[in-house]
Amino acid sequence: MNLYLTIRALECLLAISLLVQTLEFLRLSRYTDARSVWSWKLQRTDVAHAAPWIQALFDWLFQERVHQAHLLLRLSAVASLFFGVSTISALFLFFSTLILLIRWRGAFNGGSDFMTMVVLTGLLVSQLAQGLVGPVTAWRAGLWYISIHTISSYFISGAIKLQNHDWRSGRVLTYFLDGGLYGPLSDTSLLRKKAIAVIASWSFIVWECLFPVALAGPKLAMLWCGVAAVFHFLVFRFFGLNRFFWAWATSFPAIIYCSSQW
Repeated sequence: MNLYLTIRALECLLAISLLVQTLEFLRLSRYTDARSVWSWKLQRTDVAHAAPWIQALFDWLFQERVHQAHLLLRLSAVASLFFGVSTISALFLFFSTLILLIRWRGAFNGGSDFMTMVVLTGLLVSQLAQGLVGPVTAWRAGLWYISIHTISSYFISGAIKLQNHDWRSGRVLTYFLDGGLYGPLSDTSLLRKKAIAVIASWSFIVWECLFPVALAGPKLAMLWCGVAAVFHFLVFRFFGLNRFFWAWATSFPAIIYCSSQW
């Protein structure tokens, strides 16, 4: 796979992912002011044992006006990704995301936030290493970083499911769908049938456990990433987790590229 096309696909998908996240944070601003349950005044107890200068820094960063300005500046940096990443934008977006994770006690939307950090770290590696090893090697290192972490996340998820009897029996899948946006499942739903629930559960388990196979070649990588796209779209459809779709989709160009480097 062409390195330039891989980079552009990753940059554009990351821009969409970060755009969705930043717009959500802007929309939630009214719930993070000093009068709300998510105010920094309440959450600052998380850094109560930090050095005074660190507490003062976060108190300043999470003032309403400063926080708003940060998010608007973040939108500008995100928009710049559509035209290509720079060292400045990579640094800013990495530390901006880190600040937001601290603001939300480590994660706002679970795994999608950590996957965003993985991609941003790979992007930062690709920029900072260019002066040492050149742009091609630096980008390859960043793409491999993203690929290894992404494939590991799928594999570990599948391995955990494999060890869990309730996943193997199909009970967990039905339980989750009962609590989804359109749950509970109707009494006539196919997923109420044990055989169907077991087949669906094992399909997810086998697919995730075998995700390292994606590195065997571009065709297999596109197949596994295609299934992943469908999987994350279904998660969005049934559970409303839109961030998951874009966060993981951002990593797919890296996986496909790395699968062609043998």
